[in-house]
Amino acid sequence: MHFFFFCSSQVADMVAIPRYLNVTLIVPKFAHGTYWNDTSKFEDICYVNHFITSLRDEVKVLKELPPEQKRKAEPEPLYYMFPMYFGSLEYYLQRCRVNYEALRFTQPIQETGRKIVNILREKGPFLVLHLRYEKDILAFTSCKQGLTKEEAEDVKQTKYSQDGWRHKPIASNKKRKHGLCPLTPEETALVLQALDIDKNITIYIAAEEIYNKEKRMADLVATYPNLLEPFMEHADQMAAMDYIVAIESDIFMPTFVGNMAVAVQGHRGYYGFKPNNFTGQKAFDEFSLLVKKIHEDRTGKRAKRKGNPDHAGQEDSFYSNPQDSLPTFASTIN
Repeated sequence: MHFFFFCSSQVADMVAIPRYLNVTLIVPKFAHGTYWNDTSKFEDICYVNHFITSLRDEVKVLKELPPEQKRKAEPEPLYYMFPMYFGSLEYYLQRCRVNYEALRFTQPIQETGRKIVNILREKGPFLVLHLRYEKDILAFTSCKQGLTKEEAEDVKQTKYSQDGWRHKPIASNKKRKHGLCPLTPEETALVLQALDIDKNITIYIAAEEIYNKEKRMADLVATYPNLLEPFMEHADQMAAMDYIVAIESDIFMPTFVGNMAVAVQGHRGYYGFKPNNFTGQKAFDEFSLLVKKIHEDRTGKRAKRKGNPDHAGQEDSFYSNPQDSLPTFASTIN
């Protein structure tokens, strides 16, 4: 089985650019020194030899610079170029070979992921809940609903400690009204109930440490007691494990639309049938009917992507809906 990793959007760019420039690609390096302080390398997560050989007809890939070039590169400043964040439908068309064929998790990660899936399957159908309520996501989004003054200040200080986040304006209420804040764990419990999710179903929590976990998770745990929260020391490797389990789950539900959420949605859509429940205060019965109405068509089926020539950033995300690549590459999942 081939796995489409949540970071593959950046890796796909890294392959597409050298191909068009007709230059050699060096195996990607992950950025260290971020908030998560994870030291995992590309080769810890992805099967490097397969990555190189599967792309041999497209672009030359080396594990590292040859010694002579490495000596020349060391004293010279590196040139940085950032790829387009949003592009037209055509811009993404040729990325599918990287996303669905070249990127494959290492054997240990695949084996562990399969073991977790098998254990969950023994208990019956299971739901993967991508519960984005970690301290970093609250700091990144500046969303403070449900936080005490002390907690809000703690999250604010985390935000200002990160160079890439401190410039983002704090407009919590405005973001909330536009659906740009993650659901709280308490709201997540309500949505699951509104969707009539069986209270005995096994729920795999795909997330890092939930902020103020004991307090914020109390309602969810009380309502859905069969929660499973695996943990690994390296965040990137744990995310890879979460991704494998999410792909195989009976239901996938993210509480915030981030990179992994749209990648999992796209990969499940690649299979053409797996339901994705994307969360989007009335009396509960009315609330339940409204939630069900919103989600009735979100079954993970393939759909034609919609473009927006005037506003490329508002088009359907390629990673959540890779419809353009399906006729050519559908055989890769067999």
